[in-house]
Amino acid sequence: MLNSSGLAQSLLAAAILEPAELELAMTQAQQAAQPLISVLIEHKLITSYDLAHFCSQHYGLALIDLTNESYPELPKHYLSLDLIERHHVLPTHIKNNILYLATSDPSQIQAQEDFSFRFNIVTELQLVEEEQLALRLTQLQNPNNAPLVDLTHDTAIEQLSEDLSTPLSPHEQDDGPLVQYIHQVLLNAVRKGASDIHFEPYEHFYRIRFRIDGLLYDIASPPKLLAQRFAARLKVMAKLDIAERRLPQDGRIKLSLNRYQAIDLRVSSMPIQAGEKIVLRLLNNALTKLDIHQLGLNEQQKEAYLTALHLPQGLILVTGPTGSGKTVSLYTGLNILNTVSCNISSAEDPIEIVMPGINQLQINPKAGLGFAQALRAFLRQDPDIIMVGEIRDLDTADMALKAAQTGHLVLSTLHTNSAIDTLTRLTNMGLATYNIVSAVSLIIAQRLARQLCPHCKAPITLEALHNIKDCPDTQLLISQLAASELVSLQQDTLYQATGCAQCTEGYKGRIGVYEVLVMDNKLAQLMLNGADSLALSKAAEQAGMLSLRNAALNKVKAGVISLTEANRITQS
Repeated sequence: MLNSSGLAQSLLAAAILEPAELELAMTQAQQAAQPLISVLIEHKLITSYDLAHFCSQHYGLALIDLTNESYPELPKHYLSLDLIERHHVLPTHIKNNILYLATSDPSQIQAQEDFSFRFNIVTELQLVEEEQLALRLTQLQNPNNAPLVDLTHDTAIEQLSEDLSTPLSPHEQDDGPLVQYIHQVLLNAVRKGASDIHFEPYEHFYRIRFRIDGLLYDIASPPKLLAQRFAARLKVMAKLDIAERRLPQDGRIKLSLNRYQAIDLRVSSMPIQAGEKIVLRLLNNALTKLDIHQLGLNEQQKEAYLTALHLPQGLILVTGPTGSGKTVSLYTGLNILNTVSCNISSAEDPIEIVMPGINQLQINPKAGLGFAQALRAFLRQDPDIIMVGEIRDLDTADMALKAAQTGHLVLSTLHTNSAIDTLTRLTNMGLATYNIVSAVSLIIAQRLARQLCPHCKAPITLEALHNIKDCPDTQLLISQLAASELVSLQQDTLYQATGCAQCTEGYKGRIGVYEVLVMDNKLAQLMLNGADSLALSKAAEQAGMLSLRNAALNKVKAGVISLTEANRITQS
């Protein structure tokens, strides 16, 4: 395991770490057999960027960028996995008979000595960010660095097809080709950045689909006769009852990528007409960036969110359909507030982002533990900040408003289409208007849009789109624009998706599109006077609120998303 005592003492001396924080991190690192630096970064005690720049100044070393290195160029003769794992370093190259070792901890003199002794060569350390180093070690230590496998024509499927006549074993432990194939599916999903994997049996065929950037894509069509084996194997991995095929079941799988990195998969099985459908949700916390600057908020929206987060009390609501990124937006706020001086409690169903320092409670309706019951319990636990996963009923809404009115900051979500619709929904639930206007401080409505791939996006003008007469989709796209929007976009260079080896059909990653409503005195007075949604919307926009539609079109003009994507997630 990595010995980081030298660097840890330097961080303490520079007052970057508190002694109690360091002691707890060292204990957790020892228990998890992880490098101390990894634990410090994972628990947000220091960022990878800040650590690297501290080390650069403290040790007088220049930072190198490992993203410009490729795996085949590494000195294979010196890639000793036992030394690499023991010291958390990576041999990068040899120059002038010197072996260079990339490390995030320059106090690692033992690593130099061990590599020098084993290979009889002079060694020097190079400084690299921990996140870059961990990624390269993941690629080195796991087959995950291999190219994506064509799952439809994979030899594992050919072997499976040959063994169709083999009786199904009770727990599928000896079905090597099937185990190998499923493992490859999971690794491919991780590499492609999928959020969900669907294993779907139908009457005449079987298919596997990945949800990538919000949309489902066909990945493979294994033989239909393997449906029962796929279901049985996945249920064994998730510790579910393989004999129960009549009722839905839920479980979890932990997929180890290497010694230091693993991801959780939430598993749901459901009986359908042709068999059992299995859906896996990939919960990869390492890829979840809780950075307010990366959400997609403009400067005015960002300032409004930060202002509401630092109020001593009030209710912040994040709204939107399922899969619109509400949880990430909420946890980005909680990440900012997560300090030693704050007692933060959250009630969730399910817990998707694990955050040390927050008291996270899993809702269990079968046991009588719902969001309202959790809220009542939180209020007896001396809370400063409360996060409620979702407001589903009047009881929960009433408790949330009361907590927000009695000195607590409350964050929650609702399933509504816009910020103004949220106010209407709260009223329709039966809440008194004067309680709503006194408790609600901010409402964020959001969608997730697929970002254009920066490597292959192609410029196009609105006039050029007009001239594509033989494409019904394009003509429909133009017809969906309002007259004012046509004028607004006329002078801008737009971009369209094309597709390359580094993206999925011209898109790579997603970004939030936001509508941020600040509850001001004018809006409150309109609500108290019984104003309708139209009047509230007009007042909010006059006060500076940017609608979801206009926020999406702004990202179109900036070349971040396509006009097609803006139309997909918003309505004209």
